[in-house]
Amino acid sequence: MERKVQDAGTVSDPSPTIKTSPILWSESLQSPLEVTVVFTNMQGTLSALKTAALLAGGLNARVRLVVPQVVSYEVPLNEPPVPTDFIEQQIGHLVSDLNVETRVDICLCRNKKESLLRTLRPQSLTVVGGRRRWWPTWESRLAMDLRRGGHEVILTETE
Repeated sequence: MERKVQDAGTVSDPSPTIKTSPILWSESLQSPLEVTVVFTNMQGTLSALKTAALLAGGLNARVRLVVPQVVSYEVPLNEPPVPTDFIEQQIGHLVSDLNVETRVDICLCRNKKESLLRTLRPQSLTVVGGRRRWWPTWESRLAMDLRRGGHEVILTETE
């Protein structure tokens, strides 16, 4: 499992660090298209991954799962509260059932939204999963922020 950790940084801490784990990503597929999934929670992300897998299959694209991991300002950015190896293991179980090439990027950051806006390629096709609520959720606000940032966003909802 190849790894890449990204510290998306902030204005005061600009050095990037990403941990990538291409769980089912072969270098032989030279697809310029990528469907990005933003990790929100296990259920929402599973729903988003299924949607992304359908999109990727129809577009001959790959799936990239971005897992923002917030690290407190009190500790160095390279010392997350949850070890990245544990996150990798949990995400590996989540992604293993998909029949699509998937790369996992664990992004160590101070702010999730800022990190995602810096990490995503320009005009990325992005899928965000979350629970259905009548009020604005963190996931729906994130989708709006990403759209304002120039990305194409699909919001999948779980019950």
